[in-house]
Amino acid sequence: MAHYNPKSLNADEFINNEEILETLDYAEKNKNNVELIDEILNKARPQKTATGCVCKGLTHKEASVLLACEIPEKIEEMYKIAEEIKLAFYGNRIVIFAPLYLSNYCVNGCLYCPYHMKNKTIPRKKLTQEEIKNEVIALQDMGHKRLAIESGEDPVNNPIEYILECMKTIYSVNHKNGAIRRVNVNIAATSVENYRKLKAAGIGTYVLFQETYHKESYLKLHPTGPKHDYNYHTEAMDRAMQGGIDDVGLGVLFGLQMYKYEFAAVIMHAEHLEAAHGVGPHTISVPRVKKADDIDPQAFDNSISDEIFRKIVACTRLAVPYTGIIISTRESEAVRSKLLSVGVSQVSGGSRTSVGGYTEAERPHDTEQFDVSDQRSLDEVVCWLMENGHIPSFCTACYREGRTGDRFMSLCKSGQILNCCHPNALMTLTEFLVDYASPKTKEIGYKILEAELKKIPDETVRTIAAKHIEDIKNSNRRDFHF
Repeated sequence: MAHYNPKSLNADEFINNEEILETLDYAEKNKNNVELIDEILNKARPQKTATGCVCKGLTHKEASVLLACEIPEKIEEMYKIAEEIKLAFYGNRIVIFAPLYLSNYCVNGCLYCPYHMKNKTIPRKKLTQEEIKNEVIALQDMGHKRLAIESGEDPVNNPIEYILECMKTIYSVNHKNGAIRRVNVNIAATSVENYRKLKAAGIGTYVLFQETYHKESYLKLHPTGPKHDYNYHTEAMDRAMQGGIDDVGLGVLFGLQMYKYEFAAVIMHAEHLEAAHGVGPHTISVPRVKKADDIDPQAFDNSISDEIFRKIVACTRLAVPYTGIIISTRESEAVRSKLLSVGVSQVSGGSRTSVGGYTEAERPHDTEQFDVSDQRSLDEVVCWLMENGHIPSFCTACYREGRTGDRFMSLCKSGQILNCCHPNALMTLTEFLVDYASPKTKEIGYKILEAELKKIPDETVRTIAAKHIEDIKNSNRRDFHF
């Protein structure tokens, strides 16, 4: 029997079933242990230092106790601390991105995804490089600077060479003042050699959702295709790190397995990356199973309520304080509003989950991977964020300045990230306001810029940022960053 070892590169050891079951038992026994819960909450709180803030984070066991806790006032305390942590390390910035679906050809048999090979009702489509250019122009015309490219797993239709060519095409398109400055990649688990190729092509973050960490359930949900290999899939991040990609993004599809099990496991995965490679996950995504062609979420009996979902996000922020937490347009405006206050730091906007969807006047549904709950335009999302006290950020400076992996984490952990990220966010927001925003969004945005500039503590940085913002407003000069 495999034994729990967070430093191991064997999935059965760093995501250890016995350890998870023991954790859940411990959490259940202590879910109303006020003394222990207070101790864990105090450990999670951000501590002020001479240079900023530090956070200890929580172990998977400690975080699982909080997730199991049923005491209303303690749950509210979790939410407050989660917001404190998010503000301490990321400020009121919310990073904006969009998914770009390249191809829905897939050889896997995943039971929860409409792209599964046996689905004969969904039209199969793969974008040409010319079509990708048109999609990118449409995304640039909205104001996007950061994309997450998505593709089914098919070694014939979607080989690594196709993905690399798509990345090259995306980076090459400059339309008016538009440019995609960061391409994150969400493709199937692959080899160290292929991860090296992605690194050389300029990948931002490599994202791969585990879907479920419960091995028995995983094998049933992935009955056929290369994704059936649980260990190869679960060990993908280690190969990505070995291939030189130091920004990786984890994710669980909540609703496939019992949420407490999945939560403990994804935190263990984060602990493993820290233990084995010295740097935790750049992002953690928390999608829920949604309706899609040939997929009925009611078929899975582990769906979670909005309130439990909020608790999961808050506990994730407490456990892994420095990670980016991502909520997509799978979720409604109302749900996203609640989650933004408990630790979310990245959202998608104006998303279409169909292959080639951005160039269509009407949202196509026939090739969607899932139903989009939040169907507002990017301009509407930006305006909504600002009305609720957030700064929409299109910044990609850290990636382009080489502040990735442990360099990003050390900057974030010392609290120094605000000295460059806040002005960078304001400058990229100015680009959006000048080039793409509606009159209402412009009006709100310019007032926010004026107020937020005053909050930059370093006078030199504040002066330079103010000058760059005026340059953006009064000329075609773009892409200033610290």
